[in-house]
Amino acid sequence: MNVLIYIESENGAPKKSALEAVAYGAEIAKGQVVALASSDTATADLGNYGADKVLQFAVSGKLEASQVAELVAQAAEAQNAEVVIFAKSILNDLAAPMVGIKLGASVASNVIEKPDFSKGFVVKRSVFSGKAFTEVALNNAKKVLTIKKNAVAMTEKGKTAAVESFSPAITASPVQIKETTQKTGDILLTDADIVVSGGRGLKGPEHWGMIEELAKTLHAATGCSKPVSDMDWRPHHEHVGQTGIKVSPNLYVAVGISGAIQHLAGVSSSKTIVVINKDADAPFFKAADYGIVGDAFDIIPKLTEALKKAM
Repeated sequence: MNVLIYIESENGAPKKSALEAVAYGAEIAKGQVVALASSDTATADLGNYGADKVLQFAVSGKLEASQVAELVAQAAEAQNAEVVIFAKSILNDLAAPMVGIKLGASVASNVIEKPDFSKGFVVKRSVFSGKAFTEVALNNAKKVLTIKKNAVAMTEKGKTAAVESFSPAITASPVQIKETTQKTGDILLTDADIVVSGGRGLKGPEHWGMIEELAKTLHAATGCSKPVSDMDWRPHHEHVGQTGIKVSPNLYVAVGISGAIQHLAGVSSSKTIVVINKDADAPFFKAADYGIVGDAFDIIPKLTEALKKAM
């Protein structure tokens, strides 16, 4: 069973979630593990985490989802891949089902565990914003999976992947893509291993410096609750929750956020949740792994200073 993994990269390096997808592919493959990456992507980590071969393609500009689907489907056919793997992302969530249609494959998203081969090819999926799980049997000869972030343990294999060039036929995108620039040093919420979020308990945008300082110390992304973005204290792309960005970091720190059900739905997949709130009855404490009852304006500066000394 050959496996193909599509690699999303950032600043010339594979995203961590893409490396998790490679590690997943290496664990389930019974044949060759092939990574498909752009020509400007560094390949060392792809081999180290399990890829036997890297197909590198040259493309100018950003690819739209339908183009990614064309690219991946052609590579899958060329490599006789029975399983195609994506890391979960906005782009890949759109491209994966398109690949499924092109290959006549079964498709499963939000996969969190290796398949149960004793039942055929049965995968466990996260559903309802991480509040429940379901098992799905993929019965078609070919399968397309999207792997949820932080669901896979990454084990270094200590090997080097062979690199080959790949020249797919990609049609022009009917969609106009607008380039945006990420501020230097910013960590995207969807890629972050640690997220520090603030709520209305911070009393105003002028107090966000301490949240940013804590996030910088932890090498974390910053987020916020919906009321905060609605009041324009913070940009809307930082809104975490069911109607905003859903995150699943290893650590989620909520400061001055009461814990409305919509917010909880967007962070429930976090491995560890720390809540800091002066209201001991805040609903968020029921979902927290660790809680601190106290004034954030006293706690956060002291916590940041202690972390700086410890790191």
